[in-house]
Amino acid sequence: MSQLSQRPSDAAVGRSLRHESAGLHVTGRALYTDDLHPRTKDVLHAWPVQAPHAHARITALRVQPAYAVPGVVRVLTAKDVPGINDAGIKHDEPLFPSEVSFHGHAVCWVLGESLEAARRGSLAVEVDYEPLPSIITLAEAIDAESFQGAQPTIRRGDAQAALERSAHVFHGEIELAGQEHFYLETHAALATVEDDGRIFVQSSTQHPTETQEIVAHVLGLSSNQVTVQCLRMGGGFGGKEMQPHGYAAIAALGATLTGRPVRLRLNRTQDLTMSGKRHGFHAQWRVGFDEGGLLQGLEATLTSDGGWSLDLSEPVLARALCHVDNNYWIPDIRVTGRVARTHKTSQTAFRGFGGPQGMLVIEDILGRCAPLLGIEPHELRRRNFYEDGQTTPYGQLITQAERVQRAWEQVAVNADLVRRRVEIAEFNATHEHVKRAVAVTPVKFGISFNLTAFNQAGALVHVYKDGSVLINHGGTEMGQGLHTKMLQVAATALGVPLDIVRLAPTRTDKVPNTSATAASSGTDLNGGAVKNACEQLRGRLAEVAAQRLGVPASDVRFVDGTVSGSGTDETVSWALLVHAAYFARIQLFAAGYYRTEGLHWDSTVMQGSPFKYFAHGVAATEVEVDGFTGAHRTLRVDIVHDVGDSLSPLVDIGQIEGAYVQGAGWLTLEDLRWETGDGEHRGRLATASASTYKLPSLSEMPEVFNVDLLARAHEEGAVYGSKAVGEPPLMLAFAVREALRQACAAFGPEGTSVDLPSPATPEAVFWALQDARAGHDPDHEVAPGAGPTPPEADPTAPTRHPESESALQRLSEA
Repeated sequence: MSQLSQRPSDAAVGRSLRHESAGLHVTGRALYTDDLHPRTKDVLHAWPVQAPHAHARITALRVQPAYAVPGVVRVLTAKDVPGINDAGIKHDEPLFPSEVSFHGHAVCWVLGESLEAARRGSLAVEVDYEPLPSIITLAEAIDAESFQGAQPTIRRGDAQAALERSAHVFHGEIELAGQEHFYLETHAALATVEDDGRIFVQSSTQHPTETQEIVAHVLGLSSNQVTVQCLRMGGGFGGKEMQPHGYAAIAALGATLTGRPVRLRLNRTQDLTMSGKRHGFHAQWRVGFDEGGLLQGLEATLTSDGGWSLDLSEPVLARALCHVDNNYWIPDIRVTGRVARTHKTSQTAFRGFGGPQGMLVIEDILGRCAPLLGIEPHELRRRNFYEDGQTTPYGQLITQAERVQRAWEQVAVNADLVRRRVEIAEFNATHEHVKRAVAVTPVKFGISFNLTAFNQAGALVHVYKDGSVLINHGGTEMGQGLHTKMLQVAATALGVPLDIVRLAPTRTDKVPNTSATAASSGTDLNGGAVKNACEQLRGRLAEVAAQRLGVPASDVRFVDGTVSGSGTDETVSWALLVHAAYFARIQLFAAGYYRTEGLHWDSTVMQGSPFKYFAHGVAATEVEVDGFTGAHRTLRVDIVHDVGDSLSPLVDIGQIEGAYVQGAGWLTLEDLRWETGDGEHRGRLATASASTYKLPSLSEMPEVFNVDLLARAHEEGAVYGSKAVGEPPLMLAFAVREALRQACAAFGPEGTSVDLPSPATPEAVFWALQDARAGHDPDHEVAPGAGPTPPEADPTAPTRHPESESALQRLSEA
């Protein structure tokens, strides 16, 4: 067992503790970025001037009328930028654009003595536009060949030859909708200028270092002149990994020009219309099976909707391609990806980071093909599971296949699936207008940043003379419980009680060059760094204790604040030992560092081992569908998920439950809609509030919700044997979508294959079950041996799209 993963028997890790800020949350005393401005003197408030066009050239900008509005202090424009007028890392996101690229794009910003003054001032700014042609949908982008960034391909073997020799070949396509983050706290920043010209920015950001870098290059400063602090976030989900930088830069620019603090907080409508979302995807595919239902080959093209700029679209696409296999062995495969450029918000990271979109493609394929192969969907999935010793399409070795198998079997037993499937069949036979179904789906999700350089972290740990401990680390807290786990890691590594350990807010002047708290790697990276710093301190203190106890330093033990030695009954308290160490001039602070070993990735050929390990899980979901409305109830969910040896079980179970519900929202409820007509509102987000964008609520929660952590799941080489938990459970929600598909099929004759849109809203489910009732449509059959030429052979070839065909196009067999 490695030193990193070895866990003492009396560890603080492994205990079920409440979130470290739970008391503050429920009493309203927890402070967030926008809670700080009332405590700050002479604050100015920022408000954007938003463009009413999806694509237009700015021909004139007249800001002088705004100054006639009482309370307006300054209007920020491109002329005010002393550094680089760009808010991104690809230099394709002008902070103050000369050409607007989406409806709601901020043209300039008004600063006022009050938020109302700034708002009224924004209405007085005069802007002349020259409207330009716009591309709104993925179908339009594909037809226009409007792409941006790289177009990578993952391949193994000869997919075309595998399809030709397959006993059964199917083809189809699917469009996956995006998703709004809808974090409770919208984007916010508060910037001040220190007496020596240094900039201090409080930002709701998952990536303080990159926020620091963007603020610095906009202001023409070096990074050591900018400090960014993230106190905590009211949710992030990936939406605050890249997108906060521009808002922080606006606040910092305003503070620099006026000499006064500047507060910028988007209201909900602004956040919805200005910030990026989960990438929507379109996929077109051909797949082959042998007579026994084993996958033989897959060809596919995945096109993501990147919006107006690249943002993180390229790594999101790369992760999607790396997860098309999910947990299934596909001997011969070729999958190409491309990023569409549309005139919408710049789509960005969202929990799963492309993984859910890639995995949904293969789950959709199996769900649609199973009835046509005459195999139960759960059995088709099980037959195609990976085995140890096989490799992924990008070359990473599979070493924990048995974990998925164990989780699959445990779910079957816990959920009593054999009995319930019989009961469901009896229920469906006696209920004409209501049908039930239960589906089971697996998850295999890679943990680490695809870009190897990001897999590093730092920490700074202080031990004060009274024995109390203060931790600084590079991760940010957005409600996910990272700080809770870091407290437990530090207390375990030092051998002290939890109540003497405290965390400081994340700041770039304490821990530099941090990676984003993303990719589910926050605990692995920062936990490793915190543990490393604590072990340095413990090693120094062990030398002091050894002299006092008369034993070798290697025999000194630290347990719950008591220091002892093997072979002696004498003990010394932690506080006394620290006090003695100070007077012995022993360094009582340490900088820790961690980098993930064993990673290698060549993005030019999409090959290597980019992930430290895979997180696994299995979910079974039972639904009931109303044949008159398409509405459904989720009756029961059973989950078994692999989190290694959990650092904090209560936190992990909460993450699993929350991720499942968020995934179910994406797949069944949350339906982003933009105006696609040619009128004056083309490109406007139509679902720009909670009244038009439906989020999961208590009424969508399963009536029975069982979550178990997989036992005997120690992860060698990870901090105290744990595994990441943030993103992987979101994909457990595939089970609810597949259950809906099977319930729709139950309205039709046996062997009905259902093409289910995503999201599977009640309307979509209604039309899918109506289609099932109508029976198989021979007009959509493909003649044996014919089949369409796969577009994947030419990544630039136009592809068919659901918007240009029947919304209920059936799967066809060649």
